Amino acid sequence: MQLKIMPKKKRLSAGRAPLMLFLCQMISALEVPLDPKLLEDLVQPPTITQQSPKDYIIDPRENIVIQCEAKGKPSPSFSWTRNGTHFDIDKDPLVTMKPGSGTLTINIMSEGKAETYEGVYQCTARNERGAAISNNIVIRPSRSPLWTKEKLEPIILRNGQSLVLPCRPPIGLPPPIIFWMDNSFQRLPQSERVSQGLNGDLYFSNVLPEDTREDYICYARFNHTQTIQQKQPISVKVISAKSHRQRPPTFLTPDGNTSRKEELRGNVLSLECIAEGLPTPIIYWIKEDGTLPINRTFYRNFKKTLQIVQVTEADSGNYQCIAKNALGAIHHTISVTVKAAPYWIIAPQNLVLSPEEDGTLICRANGNPKPRISWLSNGVPIEIAPDDPSRKIDGDTIIFSKVQERSSAVYQCNASNEYGYLLANAFVNVLAEPPRILTSANTLYQVIANRPALLDCAFFGSPLPTIEWFKGAKGSALREDIYVLHENGTLEIPVAQKDSTGTYTCVARNKLGMAKNDVHLEIKDPTRIIKQPEYAVVQRGSTVSFECKVKHDHTLIPTVMWLKDHGELPNDGRFTVDKDRLVVADVNDDDGGTYTCVANTTLDNVSASAVLSVVDVPNPPFDLELTDQLDRSVQLSWTPGDDNNSPITKFIIEYEDAMHEPGLWHHQTEVPGTQTTAQLKLSPYVNYSFRVMAENNLGRSLPSEASEQYLTKAAEPDKNPTAVEGLGSEPDNLVITWKPLNGFESNGPGLQYKVSWRQKDGDDEWTSVVVANVSKYIVSGTPTFVPYLIKVQALNDAGFAPEPAAVMGHSGEDLPMVAPGNVRVNVVNSTLAEVHWDPVPLKSIRGHLQGYRIYYWKAQSSLTRNRRHIEKKILTFQGSKTHGMLPGLEPFSHYTLNVRVVNGKGEGPASPDKVFNTPEGVPSAPSSLKIVNPTLDSLTLEWEPPSHPNGILTEYTLKYQPINSTHELGPLVDLKIPANKTRWILKNLNFSTRYKFYFYAQTAAGSGIQITEEAITTVDEAGILPPDVGAGKAMASRQVDIATQGWFIGLMCAVALLILILLIVCFIRRNKGGKYPVKEKEDAHADPEIQPMKEDDGTFGEYSDAEDHKPLKKGSRTPSDRTVKKEDSDDSLVDYGEGVNGQFNEDGSFIGQYSGKKEKEPAEGNESSEAPSPVNAMNSFV
Repeated sequence: MQLKIMPKKKRLSAGRAPLMLFLCQMISALEVPLDPKLLEDLVQPPTITQQSPKDYIIDPRENIVIQCEAKGKPSPSFSWTRNGTHFDIDKDPLVTMKPGSGTLTINIMSEGKAETYEGVYQCTARNERGAAISNNIVIRPSRSPLWTKEKLEPIILRNGQSLVLPCRPPIGLPPPIIFWMDNSFQRLPQSERVSQGLNGDLYFSNVLPEDTREDYICYARFNHTQTIQQKQPISVKVISAKSHRQRPPTFLTPDGNTSRKEELRGNVLSLECIAEGLPTPIIYWIKEDGTLPINRTFYRNFKKTLQIVQVTEADSGNYQCIAKNALGAIHHTISVTVKAAPYWIIAPQNLVLSPEEDGTLICRANGNPKPRISWLSNGVPIEIAPDDPSRKIDGDTIIFSKVQERSSAVYQCNASNEYGYLLANAFVNVLAEPPRILTSANTLYQVIANRPALLDCAFFGSPLPTIEWFKGAKGSALREDIYVLHENGTLEIPVAQKDSTGTYTCVARNKLGMAKNDVHLEIKDPTRIIKQPEYAVVQRGSTVSFECKVKHDHTLIPTVMWLKDHGELPNDGRFTVDKDRLVVADVNDDDGGTYTCVANTTLDNVSASAVLSVVDVPNPPFDLELTDQLDRSVQLSWTPGDDNNSPITKFIIEYEDAMHEPGLWHHQTEVPGTQTTAQLKLSPYVNYSFRVMAENNLGRSLPSEASEQYLTKAAEPDKNPTAVEGLGSEPDNLVITWKPLNGFESNGPGLQYKVSWRQKDGDDEWTSVVVANVSKYIVSGTPTFVPYLIKVQALNDAGFAPEPAAVMGHSGEDLPMVAPGNVRVNVVNSTLAEVHWDPVPLKSIRGHLQGYRIYYWKAQSSLTRNRRHIEKKILTFQGSKTHGMLPGLEPFSHYTLNVRVVNGKGEGPASPDKVFNTPEGVPSAPSSLKIVNPTLDSLTLEWEPPSHPNGILTEYTLKYQPINSTHELGPLVDLKIPANKTRWILKNLNFSTRYKFYFYAQTAAGSGIQITEEAITTVDEAGILPPDVGAGKAMASRQVDIATQGWFIGLMCAVALLILILLIVCFIRRNKGGKYPVKEKEDAHADPEIQPMKEDDGTFGEYSDAEDHKPLKKGSRTPSDRTVKKEDSDDSLVDYGEGVNGQFNEDGSFIGQYSGKKEKEPAEGNESSEAPSPVNAMNSFV
C-alpha cells in the first residue's frame, strides 16, 4: 500500500532501534495506487478524473463534446441527466458515448442545431462500490449577432467641446471585445484626451480640428466564433472657433458624485473615471481609509482605469477618482463590495478503511455569503439515501464507526451560495487486504556520496501495514547515527557514505499477512571540477581559453558540455572544444557573456561558470552638433559610441581650419568621459570643423565624422609676433627677425607687420615700415654695435593688434681691436698652472663679450730639445673672467701661451707669447720587467726604463720577499739600484723558492708607479724544469729520482690531502663572498706606504683561485717572456671648455685632478697575498 505522503517525518536513531527500523503509520486515509497488477483484483469506487467546465460555451459550427472520464475497479458505467431528467442517448441518433468512457459527442455538423441541445448536463459514473457524479455542466452555444441597422447623422461641434461616440455592440455570448478603427483598419490613436471606455464608447475630453473625419467605426470581435462585426461609420466635423473658453473638469462617466461596484473574490476589479474639460484633465486615484495594494494595483487607459487583480474581501471600501486641470478639480467616490463564491477550506478526501475501523469525511468551505453544505451518497441526497448504521452526519462532517464492507460508497459534498457552488466526490472504500509491496524487487539505487539516499518501499494493505527496515542478508543491526522514515515507507539516509553500500530489506505486516522486498544501494564518488574556468577580460580580435578539468567516479562516464549564457555555444568555427578546454579565437563583441562548463553523469552534474568581458577601444562618437554659435565661442555636443565594456575616461576634441590649413587637425581641448558637451573658444576668421575621439584604458577611438563647418567673423589680430630679435649680420646693419603669426592667429585677411626701430641712447623718433607677411627686415647703414629699441606690430584689414612691447637689439659686430695685457703665469705644480690677464676696454670689443681664449702648447722637453712641437691646445673662459687654470700639463716641460678676447664676430689680436716651465714629477712605471736565468740560488732581473720619466731618474728601488709553503710572505729585502742600470743579478737566494718582486723608479719628485713580478729558483742542478713562470727558461741541472722512495710517497699523500681540504675551504669561502685567509692576513699586515696593486683596476692584488691553482707550466699571470707591459700614460687634457680641448668651470678652476694611479709597496712580514697552486706547494717540499 502506498502511504499518502505527508509533510511530517519520523527520525529514529540507531541507538533506539539496534536491530531494525520500525514504522507504525497511524493515518486513516489511504489512496489506492493505480498499479496495474494491484488493480487486477482490488476493488475501488469510481472517481471522476476529467469533466467539461461548469459554464460550457460551444461553437455552434462544430460538434458538441461533453467530457466525463472516471476510474474505478470494476470499471464504472456512465449515465447522463439533462435538465434534471435522465438523458437517454440511445434514442438520439446524433448522440454517441465514447467506449469505456462517459464522454458524449453530439454530431450537429451533419444535421441538427446547437440550440436544440442547450441545457444542464450531469454525468454519473457507477460500479458495485458506489456512484460519482460530475458538476452541472451548462451547455450554451456562442452567439455573434449583427448590429441593427441605424442611420447615423453627422456630428458637428465646435473646437474644445467634449464628445462621446457610442458603440452599443449587440449582446453576444461571450461578450465581444470592442475596438475603434477607420476604413483602412487602422486603430484610432488614443491619449489622455481621447480614450475608449470599458463599455466600448469613445470619449473625447475636448475635440480638436484634427479630430474631423468620416470613418469612426466601432468593431466587435467575437473570439469564440472568430468573427468581427462593425458598426456604421460615424462622421465627426469639428469647427474651428476663434476663441474657445476653458472650463474645469466634469465626469463623462460615471454619473453623479457616487456609485457602487460589486466584484467576486479572485476576479479583477476594474474601476473607471473619464472626465471632460479644457485643458484635458488628469485622473488620480486614492482609497479612502486605506492604501492601494502595491503588487496588485495597475493603471490602464492613461490612468482612467484602476485595476486590482486577485481581489479579496479586504479590498472592499470606498475608492475616489479625482479629475484635475488648471481651472479646478472634481472627484467621484465608488463604493466597492467584494463578494465570494464558495471556495474550499477543507475538501473531502477519499478513505480506504479496513473492517471495524473508524474514519471521517470533512467538507469545509467559505464564501460571502456563507455557503450552505449538503451531502449526497452515490448521487442521491443523503436524507433519502439508504441508511447506514456506521454513518453519522454532523453538519460539514460525516463520522464513520466500525465500518463494514457494505459501508463502501461515494459521497458528494455540495457547498453553494448565490454566486456559485462547489461539488466534490470522496469515496469510502472498506477493504480487507494483506500487505503488498509495490516497489520492484532488487531495485538498484546509485547515490552520490554525502547526499541523501531514498530507498522506496511503496506498499498497500488493509488494515494499514507497519513497515520495518533491515540491512544485510542476515538482518544485521543498523548502527548509523540517524535515519529518516517517511510515512510512505521510504527510508532516507540523510548523508550517504561509502559504508552505506549494501542490501536493505523492507518488511510490511498487518494482521492478514506479511510482505518483504530487497533493494540495493551503491555509493559513488561525486563529480568535481578541480580546475574551474576563470574570469577573463580580453580585447576584441584576440584569443581566449577557458579550462575545465573534471574528476569523477571511475564507474561513471561523464559528459562535458559548454554553455554560453545558459544556452548552446554558437555554431561558429571560432569555438573549439577539446578534452578540458574551450578556446574562442578572434573574439568579437557578441562573444561576451557567461561561459559555463557542465559535467554530467547519470547520477549528478556539476557546473562552473566564468564571465568573458570583451573590451576594446571605444567606438567613435557620432551625431556632432554645433549650437550657441557666437563670434568667439560655440557649443559642441555629441553622442558617445559604445565603450566596449571599458568606461570612457575622456573625450578629445580637435579642429580643422579649412581656410588656412585644410586637412590638418589640431588639438582643441579635452573633457571628462561623463561629459557630452563642450563650450569651445574660437578665434576670428577661421573656418572651423570639429571632430571628437573617445578614450578608455585600452586606447583612443577613431575620430568621429567631422562636424558642420563654422566660419567666424574677421577681427583685428589678438597678438603680435613673438621671438622678436635685432642682430646685425654685418658691422653696418641691423637684422630684425620675428616669428610670424600663422593663418589661425591672423584673425582676418590682409595680414601685415609694422616694423619700428630707433637707437636706444638717442633722441631719434621711431622709424617704421609696413611689410608683407614675412619674418625679417634689414636696416642698413647703422653704426657698429649700437643698441636699438625694436617693435613689430601685426595688422590686417580689420585693424591693428595691441601695441607691442619694445625689445632691445644691437647692430652688427666687428672683431675686437685690442689684445689682453699684463699676462702672468703661476705654475702651481708639475701638471697645473694658473694664468692671469688684464681685461680689454669694452669699447674695443665692438660686440658682445663672449670671453677670453688661451692658446698654449708644449715647445719641447727640458731633456731633449729635438722633439717636434705638439699641437696647440685651447681653453675658453666665458664672460669677463681675468684668470683661469691650465690643467693636464706634462711635468718637466717647456710651454708657451697667449690670450685673446672673443666676441660674437670672432677673436681679437693675441697677447705677446708667455713662456713657462713645469717642474719634475714622479715617473711612470718601468716599461717592462723580466726575470731570466733562474738557478738554485740566483735570479737575473732585466727591465726597461719608464716611458714617461717626468724628470731625471735618480735610482731604482727593488723590493722582494719569499713565499713559503703555507703561502705566507717572508722578510722584505730592499735594494737601491743606480738609474743607469737595466739588469741586476740577485744572489744567495733559497733553492726551489717562490719570490715576489716590487720594482719602481724615482726622480727628485719622489717614487713612481711600481711593477710587480714573481719567480722561482730551480730545485737542484740535475736539470729538472721548473714551471714556466714567465719568460725565464730553466737551466740544465742534475736530476735526483726520489719518486720511488717510501717517505716521499707518504709525504706526497699528506700534501695532496691538505691541498684537497684547502681547495674545498677556499671554494666554500668564495661562494659565500668572503676572502681567503691569506688575503685577510695580508690585509692585517699591510705596509702603510706601499701595497701591491692590480694593474687593471688599481686594487690591492689578490691570488685568485681561478688562476693560481693552475699548474705554472701552463702559464702564469705574466706574459711568457716574463715581461709586464705598462700602458703609456695618457696625459691628454680633460675636456673642460668650449674650445678645442676643454673648458674651465665658472671660477676658472679645473674639474678633477690630473694624477696617475700608484701601487703601494708590499708588507714587511711573512704573509703572502697570493693563493697557492698545487705545483708550487709541492716544489716547496722537494
